[in-house]
Amino acid sequence: MEISEILKALSDDTRLRILNIIKEGEFCVCDIENALELNQSNASKHLNKLKSSKIIKATKKAQWVYYSLNEKTLAQYNFIKTIIEENLSEAIFVKDLENLNEYLKNRKGCEA
Repeated sequence: MEISEILKALSDDTRLRILNIIKEGEFCVCDIENALELNQSNASKHLNKLKSSKIIKATKKAQWVYYSLNEKTLAQYNFIKTIIEENLSEAIFVKDLENLNEYLKNRKGCEA
């Protein structure tokens, strides 16, 4: 993996918003779509970029794919973890987490 691919993946606001959500745990694409108010196509495009740069990983459970941070990559490139944990405090990131929490209170799961 080239560092330039990681930096390209981190250079997009939507991907940073996705990482801000995923740092909270493992989520399926529908969770991310709802929290960030993205359509499925847009969310998937950004998730694929993050996955190809190995910042996140995907785990298939039945017909659903769940995304989480790739701890191996974060350990290798400490600056990624610093960005995710310490630098995503602007209003949009706070709002996204509020949206996520509200969504999770009412969700019935991806299967619904």
